[in-house]
Amino acid sequence: MKLQELLKLVNGVVLTDDVNLNREVKGGCGADLMSDVLASIQPRAVLLTGLCNPQVVRTAQIADVAAIVLVRGKRPPKETIELANQESIPLISSPFGMFELCGHLYKAGLPSLENDIK
Repeated sequence: MKLQELLKLVNGVVLTDDVNLNREVKGGCGADLMSDVLASIQPRAVLLTGLCNPQVVRTAQIADVAAIVLVRGKRPPKETIELANQESIPLISSPFGMFELCGHLYKAGLPSLENDIK
């Protein structure tokens, strides 16, 4: 799925600069524990989260996340946006909650990119 299509599905607002809307998103993962993200997410996934701090961007960079979607219309602090711009990771805000967003994306054919955590 292209980022442009994902944006429409989540009714998203792009918060970062120079976003390539043709960027491919291979699947999704929803989490607020960044340790779970590092342990389970597969590359090129979109990360759905309610966390807005810079650590989300740092985790996304390490995990090769395609984009970050902030749930419930959250707006991150300036430092988070600046770091996302620096790392070229699209940062998007969606008015939907985590549960609803996961459902929308899954219904649209985006698979889960979470590995089992053991």
